[in-house]
This record gives sequence, C-alpha cells and structure tokens, in this order.
Amino acid sequence: MTEGLDRNEILDELMLAYGKDVWNYAYFLTCRREAAEDIAQDVFVKAYQNLHNYRGESPIKPWLLSIARNTALDYLRSSWVRKVSFLTPHASRASHPSAENEWLHREEHQAIWDIVLKLPRKLREALLLYAHHQLSMKEISALLGVSEGTVKSRLFRAREAVNRAWGSSGQERSELS
Repeated sequence: MTEGLDRNEILDELMLAYGKDVWNYAYFLTCRREAAEDIAQDVFVKAYQNLHNYRGESPIKPWLLSIARNTALDYLRSSWVRKVSFLTPHASRASHPSAENEWLHREEHQAIWDIVLKLPRKLREALLLYAHHQLSMKEISALLGVSEGTVKSRLFRAREAVNRAWGSSGQERSELS
C-alpha cells in the first residue's frame, strides 16, 4: 500500500476520512470524551507505524476500527480506569433558542443516544458498528472475533433493549409535546 506513496500523506488522508468514525467508536466504547480523543490519536499513531503491514485485502475502515477497539479495550482494562469512577457528562446543549420542532428533534435524538449508551458494551458495540458505521455482519464478526450468529444475536438483543427502553420512556416524551 505504501510503495511510492508518502506515509505522511496517507496518514493525513486516513485521519480526514476516518478520524470522526474512530473517535465516535472510541467514545461509544469508553463513554468518555477525553479517552476517545487519546484513543483516536493512538489509533492513528499505530496505523502509521503499521501501514507496511496493511495489505489492502479488506477495506481500511474495519482495520482502523479494529485498532480502535483493541486500544479502547486496553484502556478499559487498565488498572487506573478500573479504580476510578467517572461522572458521566451530559452532552452540551445549544444555548441559543431554536424552533420547537428542532428542539423536540434534538431531545428525541439525545434520548435515543442516552438509551444506546446505557446498553451493555457488547450490545452497544454491535449496534454501533452495524447502524452507524454500516459494517457488514462478516466485517463485524471479524472485528469482534465472534461468529456472525453471535453478531446477529447481539444486534437483535440491542434493538429489543432500545425498543423496550424507548417504549417505557414514551410517557416522558408525550409530556414534552
């Protein structure tokens, strides 16, 4: 992949094309902005160092997400993270007034993400890779190191949990209207 090409240019292109996806994935795994930023940086350093190992047999996005997953799991397994409990920061809300529909849409969107972030990591991860990153079952299976059947099961359970939680929060939504 890197023959005749400048590795720095390749890295710049990778960061532009996939930086947001890598950060989002790291955030969903850790639920911490600072950790996601550190992990995303680590991912691209590791990718830069291992560009010579990438053979181009599969798309580069799953390769980068795989590095992000391994880096995030290492972070989550670290003794420092296990000993420290963090307060979950709420996403900052816009301070300027907006139209009622726009506000309701944002509130609904935030409520869905709050539900997804409360899912167990295995379910949250499968749902994110499928719905947000649009990876195939085969790609998710390879990335997570589980069978395609396990991926399907996790997606099913994640959707069920989101639907249950969303249904039980319907009363709150109707009170907002």
